[in-house]
Amino acid sequence: MMDDNDWVAFKRKLKGKTEIDLDLYKEAQMKRRIGNLVTRNGFDSYTGYFDHVAKNHVEFEAFIEYLTINVSEFFRTPDKFSKLETDVLPDLLKRSSKLNIWSAGCSIGAEPYSMAMILKELTPGQKHRILASDLDIEIIAKAKKGVYMENEIKSISSQRLQKYFTKEADGKYAVKQEIKDCIEFKRHNLLKDSFETGFDLILCRNVVIYFTEEAKDQLYADFFRALKPGGILFVGATEAILNFRKLGYTSFQPFFYQRPM
Repeated sequence: MMDDNDWVAFKRKLKGKTEIDLDLYKEAQMKRRIGNLVTRNGFDSYTGYFDHVAKNHVEFEAFIEYLTINVSEFFRTPDKFSKLETDVLPDLLKRSSKLNIWSAGCSIGAEPYSMAMILKELTPGQKHRILASDLDIEIIAKAKKGVYMENEIKSISSQRLQKYFTKEADGKYAVKQEIKDCIEFKRHNLLKDSFETGFDLILCRNVVIYFTEEAKDQLYADFFRALKPGGILFVGATEAILNFRKLGYTSFQPFFYQRPM
């Protein structure tokens, strides 16, 4: 039975196996999201479903991918990426010719690879650091592989597609090695693990949708400390930080928040 005791036991099992703490996520939304999965698979309790998938590596990884909402695409919200390319990055490059960038919650790798393409064009021959992290080990493996279905690359211009990808015999598109070499991937839990510091730019887009307000505030405070003075936090198009001033940020542009110099 999916009651409160079952939910508490499910959260405990999940945290013990994966370090994912659902107490930091909005309870009603997560209960509904996971409950739909449980009933769709023919179970009547959260713990019953968990015990089942925990025995099968493939099913468990599919469950974690579902849970961590790995949806991404290249140049997601193109108008915002245009602002990044024309306004934000040029401003950061005035202060540092070599940028330290973090794509936090990188999912399938579309975001960091998009950044690498832009920087290749803005600063030919210059090496930057692009760190890409995600909670899901399997999705990081997909990102490292850098091979995408046609629907996953729909927002890439034909010029960039030709320049930075190779079309394979099966119709998929593979990121060229020169772009893959720009990215450093690692597993990281945004709600648990320590943060590096000294970033010029942090991208965390479409990641916090199910986080509690308290968890969001803590995350944005951690990002603030991780940024250099003058550094920028870039969030998703539905994730405006309403209390950014309280957290210490100034507004560089809508959805771009700056740590003051």
